[in-house]
Amino acid sequence: MASPRARIGVRVTGIVQGVGFRPFVHRLAHELGLVGHVGNDAAGVFIEAEGTDPDLTRFVQRLRAEAPPLSRVGEVEVTTLEPSGSDAVAVDEGFRIVASPSGGAIATLVPPDVAICEACRTELFDPADRRYRHPFITCTDCGPRFTIIRSLPYDRPATTMADFAMCRQCAGEYHDPTDRRFHAQPIACPDCGPALRYEPTPDQPGGGPVAAPAGPPGITAAAAPATGTEAALVAAQRTLAAGGTVALKGVGGYHLACDATSAEAVARLRARKQRPDKPFAVMVTDVEVAATITRLAPAELAALRSPQRPVVLARRRSPSAEVTQSRPPDLPVVAEGVAPGNPWLGVMLPSTPLHELLLAASQDAHVTVPPVLVMTSGNVAGEPICFDDADARARLTPLVDGFLTHDRPIHVPCDDGVVRLIGGEVVPIRRSRGDAPVPLALPSDAPAMLAVGGELKNTLGVGSGHQAWLSQHIGDLGALETLEAFEDAAEQLTTFFQISPVHVAVDPHPGYTTHAWARRHHRDRLEAVQHHHAHAAALLAEHGLPADQLTLVAAFDGTGYGADHTVWGGEFLLADQAGATRAAHLATVPLPGGDAAVSNPARMALAQLWAAGLEWDERLPCVAAMTGAQRHLLRQQLERDLACVPTSSAGRLFDAVAALLGVRQAISYEGQAAIELEWLADAFTEAGNPDHAARPYRFAISTSDDGDRPLLLDPASVLVEVVADVLAGVDAAAIAAGFHLAVAAAIVAVADRVAAGGGPRTVGLTGGVFQNAWLTTRTRAQLEEAGFDVLTHRLVPPNDGGLAYGQLAVVAARHRGPTS
Repeated sequence: MASPRARIGVRVTGIVQGVGFRPFVHRLAHELGLVGHVGNDAAGVFIEAEGTDPDLTRFVQRLRAEAPPLSRVGEVEVTTLEPSGSDAVAVDEGFRIVASPSGGAIATLVPPDVAICEACRTELFDPADRRYRHPFITCTDCGPRFTIIRSLPYDRPATTMADFAMCRQCAGEYHDPTDRRFHAQPIACPDCGPALRYEPTPDQPGGGPVAAPAGPPGITAAAAPATGTEAALVAAQRTLAAGGTVALKGVGGYHLACDATSAEAVARLRARKQRPDKPFAVMVTDVEVAATITRLAPAELAALRSPQRPVVLARRRSPSAEVTQSRPPDLPVVAEGVAPGNPWLGVMLPSTPLHELLLAASQDAHVTVPPVLVMTSGNVAGEPICFDDADARARLTPLVDGFLTHDRPIHVPCDDGVVRLIGGEVVPIRRSRGDAPVPLALPSDAPAMLAVGGELKNTLGVGSGHQAWLSQHIGDLGALETLEAFEDAAEQLTTFFQISPVHVAVDPHPGYTTHAWARRHHRDRLEAVQHHHAHAAALLAEHGLPADQLTLVAAFDGTGYGADHTVWGGEFLLADQAGATRAAHLATVPLPGGDAAVSNPARMALAQLWAAGLEWDERLPCVAAMTGAQRHLLRQQLERDLACVPTSSAGRLFDAVAALLGVRQAISYEGQAAIELEWLADAFTEAGNPDHAARPYRFAISTSDDGDRPLLLDPASVLVEVVADVLAGVDAAAIAAGFHLAVAAAIVAVADRVAAGGGPRTVGLTGGVFQNAWLTTRTRAQLEEAGFDVLTHRLVPPNDGGLAYGQLAVVAARHRGPTS
């Protein structure tokens, strides 16, 4: 006897739109002989399916187990419905994909942008394929999503592809449930898709393009506009081969590209972009080229190939020392100016078909395409990435020799993500394209919230229920253009997810632009979350700890507004997600002149010496870097306590030690001195020295007589020994390594004391200082050897890019219900 028929309704939430989920459901239903329909709406995917009970059970099980690779299934809710009637009538219905209804509350998840998939890449370079060399090839498994969505649900009319009418063939693929491009909203071909164009700019003050030293004689930059794919590509490649810079319109904004093997081209771009030292990222054709210029660990290789296509910070190969059988001498050598003095190189693979074509062999046999291209954000230092065409022409024209652009609008700007391998695991340094706005979990059921993040490396976020959505990387809020980008991102996130915030989380620093903005727009909803508590809460939330589980968290960074209105930054917090108390901290020293000390590590070094009672010996590099008059004024400032805010900042201590060693006396980008101090410690290890050969320094740890106040880590004892070693001519790399190891040992010592007093044996490491792989790897190893469980970041950056997530977690924990 045939099994009786049953009918179910299924609601699927998560990232289930724009990722081929409906075709997957359609194929699965046909395979199991089910009838019914599937569709998208504002809440996700809705399904009605009719068949036998066993087939329906298998259907629901396989919805989650076999979901498309780019989907992220959240909830699968099943309800029982009345069967439609006779078997014959039901079978005649078939299984259909139905149109999306309009209206309704938004609960669906916005899919992120995804790099070109291997199937599309194969077609891109297949002369027999109708999309051969089509710069906008895409399918349900790849291409733009987040950056082209204007509203939800995610259907073509709600994207920036709405104005491109599909040709007959594309429409056939789009409506065929068995096709790889079924309902791929950016679908297009050379007959109906966006058009590529190259536009040259006038000669620039930086000198204009010159004949490339290693290129074919007579190659000069393209001098006239070029339309059409091949003409535009050749014109752009000609400019690159001539040593020029091209502004390239990507998926989430403009890149600036030049020949990474040409010292002249790189120097010209640095001068135009006003970026004297900060490293550039490079893009290579494939992993084989990446392996010739960097040493890639398996985890780094996996990150490089991932759909997010981030910039991966990998160890740079030395062309002189590493010419081996696996790296012949005729392969590319990246110019030193790409990442001056840096043992690491940011490398990425092409993320779009346009990038693939630009790096491929030119259709003009006389043009040799540079094998490695600088690929950096299209902006002037300190400004957000350009994504609007008119704005790009206004801001980027002085920087470039030509524009390789197209007529598909970008609705949401989104910069490249950046990751780094720390302790064998990939850690985000900048969470952006491919990850935004993929949701993160909140441990408490939260009301509607907005978190505005911090001032540097800003991201913002919204949250509701058990989910948080973070924006793409916005940047440092020091320019009007960045504030406008912040406001746009706030509008986009709250609109996409229909968040009307009941609470707006802010950093309490009264000088933060984000704080002022939130006060203007949400004065009655503000909730202050202390800076380092937000760092700690982000770490605890990403590890899924219960909201009330207490953990000792070392939160080390450059600047954070403390509960006592001083500048914190070397903090040990006993924290859960609702609150935190200060268990220990670095001893405070004067921060003379605020930002003046931040941008001039020499000033910070002299302040540290003054606080430690040490002489300003002119043989010390940091003392010699300042004139007698400058030193006199600084001493007066310190002695009279003029514009000197007390700080416990670990970042400023790293800066001071870097200046003491002569590493860096003034900086041109945030964190430069501390970053270069890590390079020096890394050089100690790369030279073959074991850690025990580093200089043996030790922080003094003290407590109050009654034991009620936090433990105090005094760096004076370390500075005394560092100064003595510098004056004695000890190897600077050994000093740098010893200082890092002293910081790691101090963290373990504090953890031991807190645990001995009944505190937790779980320790978290967060804050921008723990982007330092040399320090973090050794700190974690020492803590684990001492028997502690250690938490480090894997989902959000340890720097201020993770603050908004922590702010959301804190507010959610404060307002969680009694059953949460």
